[in-house]
Amino acid sequence: MTTLAIHNPATGALIAEVPADDAASVASKALAARSAQPAWAALPLAQRQACITKFRAAVVAELDALAVTMTRETGKPIKMSRNELNGLLGRIDFFLTEAAPSTATQTVFADGGMTEQIQHIPLGVIANISAWNYPWFVGGNVFIPALLTGNAVLYKPSEYATLTGLAMARLLHTAGVPLDVFIPVVGGGEVGAALQAQRIDGLFFTGSYATGARIAQTLGPRMVKLQLELGGKDPTYVCDDADPRIAAESLADGAMYNTGQSCCSVERIYVHEKIFDSFVAAFLDTVQGFKVGDPMDDSTYIGAITRPQQLDVLDAQVADAIAKGATLLTGGKRLPGNTYAPTVFSGVNHTMDLMVEESFGPIIGIQKVANDAEAVALMNDTRYGLTAGVFSPDEARARAVLGQVNAGSVYWNCCDRVSPRLPWSGHGDSGVGLTLSTYGIQTFTRPKAWHLRQA
Repeated sequence: MTTLAIHNPATGALIAEVPADDAASVASKALAARSAQPAWAALPLAQRQACITKFRAAVVAELDALAVTMTRETGKPIKMSRNELNGLLGRIDFFLTEAAPSTATQTVFADGGMTEQIQHIPLGVIANISAWNYPWFVGGNVFIPALLTGNAVLYKPSEYATLTGLAMARLLHTAGVPLDVFIPVVGGGEVGAALQAQRIDGLFFTGSYATGARIAQTLGPRMVKLQLELGGKDPTYVCDDADPRIAAESLADGAMYNTGQSCCSVERIYVHEKIFDSFVAAFLDTVQGFKVGDPMDDSTYIGAITRPQQLDVLDAQVADAIAKGATLLTGGKRLPGNTYAPTVFSGVNHTMDLMVEESFGPIIGIQKVANDAEAVALMNDTRYGLTAGVFSPDEARARAVLGQVNAGSVYWNCCDRVSPRLPWSGHGDSGVGLTLSTYGIQTFTRPKAWHLRQA
């Protein structure tokens, strides 16, 4: 039997070995999901809602233990693991409240004996290849609305968050979701490839652009619905009328929270030349106060880098920036426990990988700009388009800047924020499709048009 070894990234210790799937078992699970989905879809929505409500209660009851599991296998600081699980509860509540009105059959025309209606029917079988950096958020954005709308889900957790994915399955099954309606699929890239080979009606993926592009090439000719949440190189501009310390404290957290391993982490900062020095000083003061250490310590802010190979990416970006003339203000090196020192550069520009390629770690470049127009040009000088922000007390000014920036989500005087009420989407290489909001519920359905003439 094939197994998957799970290690603690902070210590290297083996946590567990779990049975892994192969092509044959993935095919068997896909057939089981296909067989089980019609009966699940035929249940009244209230019964599906009751299962998700019980699942929510189970998450609350086991929250501390679930947080420990997530921290042990991802290296996420334990306080942030608890934050993620508590934040999940609000998302579940949103989906439970909005599932019925978002998918209710609509009568859009009725006149002279002719009625036109739009019905929302489930896609069918959803394959979800999920992420490790926010496994409960990213997974829940997909499987909760997918289940509520009557789909079966083949859920492949990241190999770096497998125990968390198996916990999700256990709690859903205990809450009443049938075993064959939510099926975990365990393994690495080869298992993800086997999942793509099955007869599925939608594939929802969160991860790198390179993997997302391969998935699109594989499934595009088959006309399978795709949602690809990919990378980002998210910029923020600090205007000359902003309070430099308030902006610096917010953006330091936006860049370094979750050890910088967030799709919407602030990854490059542009600061008006009039307040550049004061902003950088306040930013450094904030970052140097972040505690690096044991992820299981409640006071730790910077935890382990989950994927060891990402340390090489960070080292390469540091070396490239220094070679091209950037000024290293703090950090720039590995620390014990698979961690990386919070790293800040000034004197950066777009010839440097640090400013154009995704970092996914606690590292940031701060670039001086002369005016709003220069900031807009630099913010748009990217193949990504996930989020962007502006700090200024002037809302009209911020709106004018953000209105020109290519990004799926924009922030005024805030950053690194996701709301269940707003769609989560990107431009360019940040992906296609969306999750969250009422649109993120309807995305798991297909509209059926009814033309009804009274005889």
